[in-house]
Formats: sequence, structure tokens, C-alpha cells
Amino acid sequence: MFSPQGPSLRELFVQAMSSVERGYDLLAPKFDHTPFRTPAGVLEATAAALDGPFEAGLDVCCGTGAGLSVLESVGCARVTGVDFSAGMLASARQAHPTSTLVRADARALPFAAEFDLAVTFGALGHFLPEERPAVFEGVRRALRPGGLFAFPLGDVPPVASVAGVATLGFDVAMRVRNAVWRPPFVMYYRTTPVPALRADLTAAGFTVLSTDLITPHCRLLLATA
Repeated sequence: MFSPQGPSLRELFVQAMSSVERGYDLLAPKFDHTPFRTPAGVLEATAAALDGPFEAGLDVCCGTGAGLSVLESVGCARVTGVDFSAGMLASARQAHPTSTLVRADARALPFAAEFDLAVTFGALGHFLPEERPAVFEGVRRALRPGGLFAFPLGDVPPVASVAGVATLGFDVAMRVRNAVWRPPFVMYYRTTPVPALRADLTAAGFTVLSTDLITPHCRLLLATA
């Protein structure tokens, strides 16, 4: 599951028992050697599906910078990443020295009408459903009129499948952990169904254009501001 350069079980345990911010600070140096990083195939398929040109791009919850590469590949002349983990931003800065990196909470993005394209990869599970409106409203404010918000989303597996049992078991374990331990570590796999995301995007002022299949079991949501 992990390469030799990835984190040990002990390191993963310490991360999981920390807050989201502190956990990712600890994981950042080895994050790209874990399965948690968005697969290259999904990044490439997302870039191929985006029809530019785009002048300025924003990667929301940029982590170590996988999405920054997508923004660069679609021709964004100005690339910005935002994350609240200082450790993740430090790793992103090493890999993308020409990008502007901002430390901020995605629930309170500090931008207004600055970008033509916004993306996010693998981050929505870190927000409770009641927190998503603030995230989407912030992305909407950050985009210029007509700007595009794009993000890939894995299909929610049926509960009766092996993947469904695994993701459900993980979510249950995280809910138990958060009920008995502080600070909470918010990460759930089954809280982002497409209908709920469409509703939240629409409420935030987006027009959802399409939900396209880009890889097996992975869709791309496209919404315009």
C-alpha cells in the first residue's frame, strides 16, 4: 500500500490522532509516497477535460501541489495554491517555486474575483456537509464572472461491495474516533454524493454544467460562476 519512502504505521497513527492541520503538517514530507495523493491518471484526465485558455488558476486545499501541476498544464499564467497546513505548503513550495502559495482556511478564502479557473483534488471529505456551503461560496467569490470550478469525484461504491464495506467501515471508525477524542480529524469517504454537491454548488451561485466520467469510477464536476 505504501512505498518504502512512505509513513510508518506509527506515523499514521500519530497523524490520525492529531487535528487535520497538525496531521497534515506531520504527513507532508511523505505525503506523495502514499495512496492519499490523487493518482496521476486522474490529474491527467482532469487537465485533458479542461478547455482553456485560463489566465489565473486557484488550487483549493492544494496540499503538496498535485493540482498546481494541472493548472500549469492547462496554461494558467498565474497559479495560486491555498492550504491551511504549513507543512503541506512547504512541500508544495519546493515542487512549484513559481506558484503563489497562501496559508488560509478553505472555509474562509481570502480572494475576490481573481481567478478564471479553480480546482480541488481529494479535499472535500475533510469538510462536514454543513461546512461545504462556506467552501463553495468562497470559491464562487474567488472566481471572475463566468469562471470555472472543476473537481474530480470518485463514485460512491455500493454498500454491498468490498469497496463499499471498506469506505463505510472507515467512516464509522472516524465518527467513533471523533466522538471520543479531541481534536477531531475530519475525513469521510461517503459524505460527498453527486446530488448533494450539485445542490450545494447551485445554492452557492454556480451553474453545474456537467458530470463527466473521466476515468473508471471517477467523475469530473464542472460548474460556472
